[in-house]
Amino acid sequence: MQKKVLFYYLLIYSLCIALAQNEHNGRPMAKRRMRYRGLRRGSTGYRRLNKQPQIKPSVRTTPIPSIPFINIDGDITGIVDSFIGLDGQESSYNILPGKEGRCFANGMIMYDKAVWSPKPCMTCLCSKGRVLCDETSCPPLMCHRPKIPEGECCPVCTDIVLNSISLDDKSEFSGDSPAPSNPRDLLLHDIQTQVKRGQKKEKLLEKKGDNTINKNRKKKKIKSHKQRRKQGHTNNQTEEEKKMKAEEEKRRAYEEEEIRIEKELKKEEEKEEQENENNEESEEEEEDILRGDVFRMPPRFPIPEPSAEIPPLPTGCSILDNTVSCINAKLTQIPPIMDKELTSIELVENAITSIPDGAFNGIPNLERIDLRKNNITLSGIGLHAFKNLKNLQRLYLDGNELVHIPTGLPPTLEELKINENQLHAIDEDSFQGLKKLVTLELEGNKLSEANVSPLAFQPLKSLSYLRLGRNKFRIIPQGLPHSIEELYLDNNEIEEITEICFNHTKNINTIVLRHNKLEESRIAPLAWINQENLESIDLSYNKLYHVPSYLPKSLVHLVLIGNQIDRIPGFVFGHMRPGLQYLYLSFNKLDDDGIDPVSFYGAYQSLREVFLDHNQLKSVPLGIAEMRSLNFLRLNNNKIRTVPPERICRIRAANEEEEEEEDDDHEEYNDYEDSQLEHLHLEYNHINTRELSPYAFSCVRSYSSVILKPQKIK
Repeated sequence: MQKKVLFYYLLIYSLCIALAQNEHNGRPMAKRRMRYRGLRRGSTGYRRLNKQPQIKPSVRTTPIPSIPFINIDGDITGIVDSFIGLDGQESSYNILPGKEGRCFANGMIMYDKAVWSPKPCMTCLCSKGRVLCDETSCPPLMCHRPKIPEGECCPVCTDIVLNSISLDDKSEFSGDSPAPSNPRDLLLHDIQTQVKRGQKKEKLLEKKGDNTINKNRKKKKIKSHKQRRKQGHTNNQTEEEKKMKAEEEKRRAYEEEEIRIEKELKKEEEKEEQENENNEESEEEEEDILRGDVFRMPPRFPIPEPSAEIPPLPTGCSILDNTVSCINAKLTQIPPIMDKELTSIELVENAITSIPDGAFNGIPNLERIDLRKNNITLSGIGLHAFKNLKNLQRLYLDGNELVHIPTGLPPTLEELKINENQLHAIDEDSFQGLKKLVTLELEGNKLSEANVSPLAFQPLKSLSYLRLGRNKFRIIPQGLPHSIEELYLDNNEIEEITEICFNHTKNINTIVLRHNKLEESRIAPLAWINQENLESIDLSYNKLYHVPSYLPKSLVHLVLIGNQIDRIPGFVFGHMRPGLQYLYLSFNKLDDDGIDPVSFYGAYQSLREVFLDHNQLKSVPLGIAEMRSLNFLRLNNNKIRTVPPERICRIRAANEEEEEEEDDDHEEYNDYEDSQLEHLHLEYNHINTRELSPYAFSCVRSYSSVILKPQKIK
């Protein structure tokens, strides 16, 4: 049906043309005017059809396709706008004489507005007797190896392969708007781009005060006059040549202005393209984060390689909870790390020899640095190695090769450990500025009272925990800070405690002096007796023969293991308030004669744990039954042969003689008070368990807490 309608339309149109020609033959002058008007209508009417200004750029531009739009029903609804203002050339085909509006091409008569393709990738249009041809343009490609498929006009990309995704799925993953896949959509895309370009150009011309539409019309008129001259359809050739020369000069001036405008337009387009690309990249990143895609299309521009200033972590390193861990990673230097979120770095058991200036500049918020078991020397530490670490609180340098305290330590330090090094001197300025230091450990070095300045610890106003074990001290170091609370001097060569050692340490709570060479006669009577906060003293593995007298009155915890003590003097604990609670005398030489009935005087109500194991006792010491708060008693590994009930359990006191007579018939276990004892060790003695009284442990809360086996073989 549509074909019939089109045929009838063409037939009526041809009859109208024939009638017009007959009228034209009768009036020669009218014919000339009509032909001239027809040419004008051909140049301007075509512009009305396209509804876009004709622009003829003088710079190189991409041609626009010239294919007619065809609707679904097959009707020709409009002519493609790409015939406007490009470098498209007018066809050299002749207009069919005597039939105005029709064209003759390749031996065929083409009616007005007919569209045909004389050769591949070229489209021609018959417009008012003129033939306009244009070549099909191709969209720009961003690939390296374009290829023209057989039977097609435009090249396609053949070098993009992304996993198993087809080219049709690019837009789904790239985040860009989908590119047209069929020829019609490609033409639409390019035409829309060119139209926008023309609109921008027209705006620029309007800003300059130019009338773009009028000039385009003049240019079209000149072009039509030139064509008429070439085809022999103008009688006044000389006059028109003059006019055309004048118009040509105007056209040249116009083209020069147009070139300048085109350059400005191109700059604006490049700027817009750059902004659009940046926006697209940011949108792609956001979309990938939200969607979690694992596929990505190749970017339009190459992604820059990671900067050489931010290398990846070395092999063997890992990050977890703001901590970089490079334990035993065979590092020879501190790795360059750039991460302001990190607060801790562990570089334990490597072969690092130095800490240069700026080694931690990339991680300025460190709070903890662990460099234990490396080969760091004092000369390898830069003067400003820790300068930028404003939050550093803990620094561990154990197991290195330092001979002095490093200088330039940050004042924010609260904990410093330099154990197991080669320190052989501490000057008065070694700890300068470390007012916030709370914990200092310098064990396993070569320090002594000869190479430690009495003023060395004075800057440490907040120091409460000091470890100086495994050094060469023979006396208590002088100049201990007033704030000290715990002092560890184990495994030294200390032989004496003078009266002035702890004069300025009123807050001291714990003193550990085990594995030294102390004798009770070398401990001054006023060395620590007046200390009000000293609660724990460890004098294990010294050369003591008696429990020392003049112990601090605030003492709660006394450890005397591994000495040669054979006697506990009477009333030695009598002055203590609130009283001694823990007494450890294991591995000594105590026997029955070394413990008096008043040896524990003053501690009967307070003692909770008493360790007398690994001595030479032959019986349970007197006074054990009087310890009302005793919870843990060790008497194992002695020479005890029997356990009378009254040595462990306290006999209940009778209030009246009549009550005693009434209770004569009661069982014997009613005469013993209950105790707090829960743990009793009597193994490895010489006790014959069959001869034990059934009431020997009647005051113990549970018989299962009494350990009697095994016993030594006689």
